[in-house]
Parts: sequence; C-alpha cells; structure tokens
Amino acid sequence: MNKNLWLLALCQGLFLTNNVVFIAINGLVGLQLSPFGWMATLPVMGYVVGAALSTPLVARTQARWGRQASFQIGLAVAIASCALCAWAAFSANFWLLCAATLLAGYYSANGSLYRFAAAELTAPDYREKAVSLVLAGGLLGAVAGPNLASATRTLFPVPFAGAYMALMGVALLSMLCMAAIRFEPAAPRAAAGQAPAGRPLAELMRQPVFVISILAAALSYGVMNLLMAATPLAMQVCGFDFNASALVLEWHVIGMFAPGFVTGHLIKRLGVLPVMGAGVLLNFACVAVALMGIALHHFGIALFLLGVGWNFLFTGATTLSMTAYRPEEKDRAQAAINFCVFGTLAMSSFASGVLVTTQGWALLNAGSLVPIVVTGLALAWLAVQRRRAARAGRLGSAPQP
Repeated sequence: MNKNLWLLALCQGLFLTNNVVFIAINGLVGLQLSPFGWMATLPVMGYVVGAALSTPLVARTQARWGRQASFQIGLAVAIASCALCAWAAFSANFWLLCAATLLAGYYSANGSLYRFAAAELTAPDYREKAVSLVLAGGLLGAVAGPNLASATRTLFPVPFAGAYMALMGVALLSMLCMAAIRFEPAAPRAAAGQAPAGRPLAELMRQPVFVISILAAALSYGVMNLLMAATPLAMQVCGFDFNASALVLEWHVIGMFAPGFVTGHLIKRLGVLPVMGAGVLLNFACVAVALMGIALHHFGIALFLLGVGWNFLFTGATTLSMTAYRPEEKDRAQAAINFCVFGTLAMSSFASGVLVTTQGWALLNAGSLVPIVVTGLALAWLAVQRRRAARAGRLGSAPQP
C-alpha cells in the first residue's frame, strides 16, 4: 500500500462519479431532446463510441508522454466536454449533446487505464490486489454520482444542466489528485525506422488466454451497460421518479465497486477462473430477479447483483489479461482490450434504448442471457484446457518405467 495507489483509487472514484452521472442523466436528457424516443440513449452511446475511437490515440499518447501527462489531458477534455453538455442542455440541442458525449469518450478511454496503471505502482506479487483496490475506489462514484445528479438536477431551470457543470468541478479535483501521483517515467521511444519492442498485436491475439480475457471483459461490461443504461428509462415508464432511479443506480454501483476490497484476495486465494465463474452465476441471478417483477426491490436487487457480477468478471479479466503480455507490450495490448470493451459498450448502449422503448424491460433482460452464456462457456473451456495442461505436465514429469 502506498500514497500513489490511494490517490489513483481516489481518481478512479471521481472518474466513476462522472460515469454514473452520465449514465443516470444522459438517457433522460436525450429522451427530452431527441426527435424520437428510441434515440434517447444515443448520448450514452456517444460516450462509449468516443471512448472506442479514442483508444488508439490514448495508447500513442501514453507511449509518448507517459501515464500522468496522458491522464491529465483526458481530464482537460472532460472539463471541456461537460461544458459543451451543459450548453447543449441550455440550448435544447440534441445533436450537440451527442457530439459532446462523443468528445467525453476520450476521458473515458483514459480513465479505463487507471486499473492497469495500478499494477505498475506496486510490487508484481501485489498487482491483483492493487487492481482490485483501485477499482474499489469507484465506490466513491457509487455514492457521489447519484446524489450529485439528484442535488444538481434543478440547480437551473433547465433540468440536469447543473449536473454537467458540477462534473467540471469533479474533473478539476481529479486533476489536482493526479498531479500528486508519481508514475514510472515513460519508456524510451523506438528510433525512427525501428520496430516497436515486443510482439505484434496479431501474435498476442493468438493466445487463448488473451482472447478470452478480452471476451470476458467486453461481454461483462456490455451486459452491465445494457441493463444499467436502460434502468432509468424502464423505471420512468413504470412510474418511479428520478430519486428512485438514483437510489437503484447507487446500490448498483456499490455492488460494482465495494467488492473491490476483497476481490483481489479472492483471486489470490481461489484463482482467477473460479472468481470469474462466480461473476457469471451472479449475472444469471440478476436476470432471474429482474424477470420476477417491476417493483422497486426487483430493480434494486437485480442491479446490485449485476454490479457484483461485473466486479468479479472485470477484475478477473483484467488480472487474466496481464499474464498474456510483457511490459513493453502493454500499450498495444491494453488499447486492444479497451477498444473491444468500448465497441461492445457502444452496441449495448444503443440496443438498450431501442429494446427498452420498443420491446420492454423483460425482453431486454432475456436477451442479455446470450452474452452471459457465451462468457460462461468460454471460461469453462479455458478451465478445461488448463486442467488438461496441468495433468499432461504432471505425467510428463513422472519417471519412465
């Protein structure tokens, strides 16, 4: 444990405050401003599409200037994009709101690398716990995000314009915390005409462990976003006010990040695949509860289980992926992981708005079973392959008669 790790966990919490507020209000603001109801979650989609498009640029920025400079650039973009979101709300401009959230995706692409940076701030034997701890910093966002959205919703005559302006202050506070963190210096750049160090991405993608870690990270995030982004809209249709939606989202994000204080210990003790398997089972439990009814406790329990399941799967996938690449390959490997995650998020963000407004909450949950099953099968296959390899290794080391 060190000061840098705690400060990075705080930055993660402030980053998640931004994300939670965006998820809580962008669909509702979009519903107010969009020409058609099915377009309501386009601002949510814009946020993750912007993140997907920004991953190559962020990777180059990290390689050129190092972690801290790249993270600070992301925070500066966050301030600018929130100002544009507020302007869009005041001017009732739906397409400006979509453009502003697209720009905000650059901050999301930066913030998603905080968990990888955590592993570099501590000893190698502690990296599972470091990743888990920094993700646990998102617990701040679980509490601050929904409450900030509720408190600033009517700050101005235009609903939620004050929330966007409050997020500018959140990003500024994060810049101050980030300035106090001491990261490792950026690695020397390759000379002109010299190939980058490490294996090319195509070779990394031939490793089943790397592919399955990407699959688990992307699909777990996709399922989580599919259901979370649709929840405020579904609850509004069911007659709940925004405060009820904020409460459900608060417990959802608590479920996402509170386990971070123990997930690293569980992975160290039980292994990464059993913990990820538990995450798959929790996702199944989430869908089962959601299909039981549309009372407040159904929404609350389902979203809480979804959050814990995501934590187990995403923390596990991050830990698993770090066994597949070397330090000199981190920028391209992490960019590939985040591009797949954000690409899946983009599709799920759009699908959530279309499905919940045209097909309903029940069908949305039933459809989420497909990626959950795919994730479970992929993890089961990897577990079988590892067991066979271990058995073959033991037989190979046995003395021959």
